[in-house]
Amino acid sequence: MIQRIQSVWLLLASTAAFLTVWEKITFYSGVPTVPEPGVKLGQVYAGTNVFLLILTVILGLVSFISIFLYKNRKQQMQFTWLALIISIINIFLYYRETVKFSEGTYDLTAIVTLIIPILLLMAIKGIYKDQKLVKSLDRLR
Repeated sequence: MIQRIQSVWLLLASTAAFLTVWEKITFYSGVPTVPEPGVKLGQVYAGTNVFLLILTVILGLVSFISIFLYKNRKQQMQFTWLALIISIINIFLYYRETVKFSEGTYDLTAIVTLIIPILLLMAIKGIYKDQKLVKSLDRLR
């Protein structure tokens, strides 16, 4: 029987991606180099930058859509690899946003952003195991 643990990992990755859009899940907090009037502390989250927001939503959607591609494991694997690449680009963009601060710290909720690629890698591993199992069953026939 094919195990669908990768669906759990993909759902968790999708949920984590959509959570980072929420303003309370911040990646970085600190003093901006060029502060806005009336703002002492700045924060970095997905809504900070429009491109970062769009990329984060795409990451969540690709991860979520990938769950329903279980009948075509090759396409599911491609979508999951795409989500992993987007996730790594996303982390790089978050880091680029932190350069705009003169001082600050990474927030504990940054773990949500950093765990997405790990969840996607675990999903890829599950999809690969399914492919391997199907190939071994085809040999037995």
